[in-house]
Amino acid sequence: MQQAPFVAVKGLRKAYVMGTEVVVALRKIDLTIERGEICCIFGASGSGKSTLLNLMAGMEPPTEGEVVIDGQTITQMNENELAAFRRQNVGFIFQAYNLLPTLTAAENVALPLAFCGVEQKRREAAAKSVLQAVGLGDRLNHYPTQMSGGQQQRTGIARAFVTKPKLIFADEPTGNLDSKTTKDIMDMMVGFARRYHETMIIVTHNPDLAAYADRIITLKDGEIINDQTKESVIV
Repeated sequence: MQQAPFVAVKGLRKAYVMGTEVVVALRKIDLTIERGEICCIFGASGSGKSTLLNLMAGMEPPTEGEVVIDGQTITQMNENELAAFRRQNVGFIFQAYNLLPTLTAAENVALPLAFCGVEQKRREAAAKSVLQAVGLGDRLNHYPTQMSGGQQQRTGIARAFVTKPKLIFADEPTGNLDSKTTKDIMDMMVGFARRYHETMIIVTHNPDLAAYADRIITLKDGEIINDQTKESVIV
C-alpha cells in the first residue's frame, strides 16, 4: 500500500477583492511533498510564493481547495485547532527574525515549549542545549538588540527546532544577511532538518538558497511553471 504524501495541496486557489477588482494570487495549485524532503518554493516578488506558504501554514484560508499535512486537513480546522496543530507540528523561521525584544535569547527559544506545556526546568535546559548547538552558548542572556543579524537568525533557528517539529517553514530566512552569514545559516538549517528527518519548505527568490533544496518548485503569476527534483548540494 502506497504511503500518503506528508503534505498534499489540492486545487488550492486564493483570490483577494481589491475595491472593484478580484486579484487572483494562486490558481489551482496541486502539489505533494514527502516526509523529510527539503523543498524550495521559488519565484519573483508577486509570484504567489508567500501566499502559498501562508495557506500551507494555515495562516489564512484558501478561496478554494485544501491542504493536508500528515493526514490532517488543516483547511477544515478552526483557529483554535490550527493554533494547536502548529504548536505540535510546525516551526517557523522568518526573514525579520521575529524575536521578542523584551526576552533574552534563551527565553525566546524556550517560549514555544512554554506554549506546549513543558515545565520550566526542562524548557530552560532544552533552550540552552539548542542554542549551544547553533553556536550561541555564550549569548543565552543577551537580548535581540545585543546580537548581530546572524546571531538573531541563529536564535530564530534554535526557536524553530527546539520543539522538534515535523515541518519547518522558512520564509526568506537569509534576506537580511550577508553572503557568508547566509551560507552559515543555510548549512545550519539544512543540517538540522537532515539530522532529525524533518520536512522543510523554504520560500525564496534567491537562487543560491534554492540550490540547497532537494526540489525546486517555481511559481509565476500564481501558477507552478516548473517542478524540478535534484540531488541536494548538502550531504
